Amino acid sequence: MVKLVIDKGNSSIKYGIFDQEKLIAVDSTSHSDQRKLVSVIEQFSPELAIISSVTSDDDHSLILDRIAQTIILDSNTPLPFINEYETPETLGRDRIALAAGVTYLCPGRSVLAIDAGTAITYDVVIDGNIYIGGNISPGMMMRFKALNAFTGRLPLVSSDDFRNLIGKTTHQAIASGVINGIVFEMEGYRRMVEQEWGITDCFITGGDSDFFAGKLKKPIFANQNLVLFGLNRILEYNA
Repeated sequence: MVKLVIDKGNSSIKYGIFDQEKLIAVDSTSHSDQRKLVSVIEQFSPELAIISSVTSDDDHSLILDRIAQTIILDSNTPLPFINEYETPETLGRDRIALAAGVTYLCPGRSVLAIDAGTAITYDVVIDGNIYIGGNISPGMMMRFKALNAFTGRLPLVSSDDFRNLIGKTTHQAIASGVINGIVFEMEGYRRMVEQEWGITDCFITGGDSDFFAGKLKKPIFANQNLVLFGLNRILEYNA
């Protein structure tokens, strides 16, 4: 059975086509131009679809008009794992999908999942199917913009200004401060979850995942499509 899974994030829309459990196509598009989604529906003729959106006012009519059996992921959607979050109605749909993704890829194991995107999220699944919660912090670009916006003279920089541990110009100092700060943060969470729950498996996904994966001391599984696999898992569970 062919399925379409859609992850509407803060910056862009990422989508994938699954044939059963195999991801056979993946791409992304902007919120303002969703013609790619129409083309992929016409090309693959999916029978089922699921949409995850981090915003509350999205118009899903483009998909609903073309695929009758479409799930809009929300706090009431049945999940293939136990959700112990105390306010499930506020839990981000991307974080729900992330938890489903690691339960699919690491059955029976405890996992820390990091999503390095506009924001950075840290989510913990224990014993293979129990989501216990996580944390949210600003993403790399958000930190760069905040230093520029909330100070009088600090420039807006990017990861291209990063050199090493210590910056020797103001641009390098900001880049090193932000990037090394995120690396220390990620490594700190990894140490804490290992001490608390014995977790050694760690996944990283999101737009900045490849950038940070190589900067962490311990090996980490980088998977750009972890949320898509999670959405497919939820769709399969409900189908």
